[in-house]
Amino acid sequence: MAGLKIKMGTNQRLRSKQKAINPTQDGQIRIIAGQWRGRKLPVKDLEGLRPTTDRVKETVFNWLAMDIREANCLDCFSGSGSLALEALSRYAAKAVLIEKDKLAAKQLVSNLIAVKAGNGKVICTDSIA
Repeated sequence: MAGLKIKMGTNQRLRSKQKAINPTQDGQIRIIAGQWRGRKLPVKDLEGLRPTTDRVKETVFNWLAMDIREANCLDCFSGSGSLALEALSRYAAKAVLIEKDKLAAKQLVSNLIAVKAGNGKVICTDSIA
């Protein structure tokens, strides 16, 4: 095992270097239901940021279907804002999105403005502290 070498192709090395040089390439999330159904919103590609997949969101919101309308939502580790934006799209009364990364929080504000969600609020702070 000590002498084991893993050979990485040129393309893999380039992709790793490019990501290290420019870590803020945008990805996107998709709103799967509600008033903004099908809408794609940009998300910063930041270390540790893993947007909730459509399949997981669909399952969670199927469970919450009868309770989400007019609910007050708190997303303590908002990241991409995928869950809070989905809740707002499904007519939650309001959502508070807490995110400690300033770039991610700025993107969340932009996304709330893009969908004209006046009932969403972003707080840039650490949820655990």
